[in-house]
Order: sequence, then C-alpha cells, then structure tokens
Amino acid sequence: MRIRVLFFGVLRDLTGQRECDVELADGVTAKGLFDHFAAQFPALEAARKSVTVARNQEFADPSVVLADGDEVALLPPVSGGTGQWIHQITSENTGNFYGITRQPIDAAAVAKELLQGCDGAFVNFEGVVRNNTKGRATLYLEYECYEAMAIKMMAQIGDEITATFPISRIAMLHRLGRMEIGETSVVVIAFSPHRKPAFEASLEGINKLKKLVPIWKKEYFADGEVWVDGEWDDRLKTL
Repeated sequence: MRIRVLFFGVLRDLTGQRECDVELADGVTAKGLFDHFAAQFPALEAARKSVTVARNQEFADPSVVLADGDEVALLPPVSGGTGQWIHQITSENTGNFYGITRQPIDAAAVAKELLQGCDGAFVNFEGVVRNNTKGRATLYLEYECYEAMAIKMMAQIGDEITATFPISRIAMLHRLGRMEIGETSVVVIAFSPHRKPAFEASLEGINKLKKLVPIWKKEYFADGEVWVDGEWDDRLKTL
C-alpha cells in the first residue's frame, strides 16, 4: 500500500524532507511507519517519545492500522485561503472565528467585528515575539504548521470552550512565516456578558492551543537557530 507522509518542525530537518510517498506492507501501524523512517534516519529515534501522529488530519493512536492512500503526519511537540486568511472557519451556531494568516494580525479589528450587544467585556490575549530567550538575543522567529489540521483543531478547541464557559464568542488566530521582534504571532479573544468568564476562557484557549494545535516555531539567533521545544497535551499518545 502507498502512504503519503508529512514531516513538520524539527522532524523536517532530521529527515531532510517535507513529505514523501512510501510503499509499505498491508497491516502496518503508525508506529511501524515511524520505525521505517527511524531505521533510515537514526536521529529520529531520539525524538520518538515526543512525536505524535495524525492520520488523515486527525490525531491517531500509534497502534492504528494504516490503509492505502492514508496521509500520515509525524508531529513534534507544538511550541500555532484568500485575502487576510489562508484558512478560516466561522462556527455556524456561535459565530466563533478561527483564522490562519501570513499577514500581520489586527486583533482590534477582529474584536470590533465580532463584538455583540450582549457583550459586557472581551479579553484579548496576544502572544508577541520577544527579543531574547534566557538572555540569548533573538533576531526573529519563523512559524510553520500542518495547516489543514491546525485550523480544525483551533475550531474544535474554541467550540468546546464556548460550550464550557458562559461566553458568547471566541476568536483564535495564528500567523505563520517570519515574524520580527514585537509582532503578534497568536491571538485569543473571548467575549462575554461579564469579565471573569472572558478572562478564564481566553487563558484556557491559549493553553490548549499551545498543546493541541500542530504549529511549531523556529528561533533565529546571531549564532544559530533552534526549533523551540514544546509538549503535547497529556491525553495524546506519542510513538
């Protein structure tokens, strides 16, 4: 059977490729697929315990049996169209908005568009590029993601938060590509009749986005660059 394999973040560097097609015997699992590549690229073995897998744009157990034509993404831990948004989803029932872009994010404009008469507050969290990591001067960052899966996960997280907290809407936005010091990389805006739920929902949103959405960042310094370490949500199984 033929499987399409995608590599992201540091795994792309370790294998020297973004994607490839591989022929495997019937009955091979996702773990078996990883084993196949670990035999070719020994550096992958050291990363095994931090890698998770997605099959056809859904997180999958390493024991899942693959089928001909599957698309399998090998994912290191996360560190997050046309016009502004290259991918976007608007929830039909709530009006929640999720967007991925390569352009600067105008969070104030998004908040103004989504604000409703029932809202007495909104909390806007913006993650911005800082100028150092542990005192080591940062030049700039680059973000990449598994785009088709990332936008789905953002919508799933946001819709779950709306169902859990007494808020009216939530927006989750992420920028990809190169970002300079002080630029906004990620935004979570929570709207509610009262301030406390907006604060709580915004915090929950960024925390879950950081552990569940397949987005990675590479930090560039004057003396080199590094993929920023992250961690998966405890509920996800790694290889």
